[in-house]
Amino acid sequence: MTKSFRNNFLALLAILLCLSGINAFAQVNSNPFTTLDAPQENSFLPVEEAYRQDLLLSGKQLSALFEIAPKYYLYRDKLALYRIENGQKTAVPLSLPSGEVIWDDYFEKETEVYRGQLEFTIPVAGSPSNLQLELHYQGCADAGLCYPPEVRHYRVNMNSSSIEAIAGGLSSSTPDTGNTSPNTPQANGSSISLPFALLFAFVGGLLLNLMPCVFPVLSIKLLAVSQSAHSASQRHHHGWAYTAGVVLSFVTIAAVMLALRAGGEAIGWGFQLQSPWLVAALAYLFFIMGLSLSGVTEFGSSLMGIGGNLSNSRGLRGSLTSGALATLVASPCTAPLMGSALGFAVTQSAPVALSVFAALGAGMAAPFLLLTYIPALVDKLPRPGPWMDRLKQLLAFPMYLTAVWLLWVLGRQAGGDGVTLVLSGAVAIAFALWLWPSPQWQWLRGSVAVAALAFAVMLLPRLDTIHQAPQQASDYWQPYSAERLETARSEGRPVLANMTAAWCITCLANEKVVLSSDAVSDAIEQLGVVALKGDWTNQDPHISKLLAKYGRTSVPLYLLYPANGGEAKILPQILSREALLMELESAAGSGLSTSSVP
Repeated sequence: MTKSFRNNFLALLAILLCLSGINAFAQVNSNPFTTLDAPQENSFLPVEEAYRQDLLLSGKQLSALFEIAPKYYLYRDKLALYRIENGQKTAVPLSLPSGEVIWDDYFEKETEVYRGQLEFTIPVAGSPSNLQLELHYQGCADAGLCYPPEVRHYRVNMNSSSIEAIAGGLSSSTPDTGNTSPNTPQANGSSISLPFALLFAFVGGLLLNLMPCVFPVLSIKLLAVSQSAHSASQRHHHGWAYTAGVVLSFVTIAAVMLALRAGGEAIGWGFQLQSPWLVAALAYLFFIMGLSLSGVTEFGSSLMGIGGNLSNSRGLRGSLTSGALATLVASPCTAPLMGSALGFAVTQSAPVALSVFAALGAGMAAPFLLLTYIPALVDKLPRPGPWMDRLKQLLAFPMYLTAVWLLWVLGRQAGGDGVTLVLSGAVAIAFALWLWPSPQWQWLRGSVAVAALAFAVMLLPRLDTIHQAPQQASDYWQPYSAERLETARSEGRPVLANMTAAWCITCLANEKVVLSSDAVSDAIEQLGVVALKGDWTNQDPHISKLLAKYGRTSVPLYLLYPANGGEAKILPQILSREALLMELESAAGSGLSTSSVP
């Protein structure tokens, strides 16, 4: 394969990936740049700025005042006030004005909301001179974000006419206001500070290295380190190039996601793999890299930074590209500590949000970068020799398996016809690389090879997303819908809601190990739990809005609604069978024992 063709083919593949992204954006927004003329809409306001509230005391008249930002609204039925005496809460009856009636996508019903300014009086007749009040409220933005419930605490001295805001937070004993909504700290993206969000994102990035789809990329980069072990400067350069590729890719994907969300689109983290074009292009890419490692072609060596290219600029470009590739395939699977950090990020200004995603990328790149700075570890790597050719051939098989996984995801998106098209394109690519004239250009063979490559590329625009019934991990799951959830709740039954996707490795592991186990299946049947599964493999605005409602940007999301009403509880992203069984018992109010769980 000639140098010029390799460079041209890399450029063609880059264009293909860009077109894939554009196709994904076109599916959710006909003009994703419409918000560029409105800087105020580039991010969601912090909850304190969206709903400025205070208590006012004039003589013996106490009132509450809300200043609601434009394009935000406050729920009437979420407003509640409690008086606290001797540790006991007593509801204070409120006389609220009429509001605007809208169809609410989050609660799937007509609801009354307030916009602009809201003021109402608080009855204090017969109350002690020192009052401790607890004010509850919740609101949403027109652009597509629903804030978790907020609570404010006040101390009012009627004799001195003073009002003091005191520190306080949500409590597990908070009374139900009549509608289901999150009130746990995990659901509140604004309940953590920026330093903690950065820390959680960094740790979550570290855990992303455990995703199986990242292993092939890391393995090849470690192979590159062993080849360049004789030069510390080369190791450092490649470590920083790989880190830059990871961080820049995270920030770029996050910036696009935030821009689309600011435009009112219901998308979340991992949306890039909801495009069949991009999934098919990645399957092509991993297949080509597998052929390269198997010795069919040398295309993948420059891409992944293996071999002689380590000492020149092309090798650094390969390290940068491999970092971007690792991000593309790893980012959709959120690690256990990433949910709260990313939920915090999407409610902040763009610079703060992007800093959280940059910390996520830094965490993912940190192990490889650290390795390049620890000579003791590098010295333990085997020296270059004939064994490296055998290892390269062995590493081809994880690449093929990753391509198979991507094809399985594509099958969930585009069906069997889509998989057949991409497999035909893969055969055409293999034929072109086998036929390609080397070392001298031959017009006949070269023309046929180019035609085969063009055939593979032309198949991609024919991929269409299909809507099919969700595949069920076991027989107790029902497809998620707001109507099914509302029906089950009105019947007083506990509900387990599972938001998942075919490209989410964490989701698949939970379903295989925990949710499909006999113990969980039996418990769900005996306790009368309604199990709902939402498949987010393809774009689904209803699931996106449910994720946003609970302060999450991606799957997995597991919600457990207790019987006979009450708040939904967000379960951990990595499930434990024993813990899930206890949570199911608690939600159902049953005494089913877990001591017999194998």
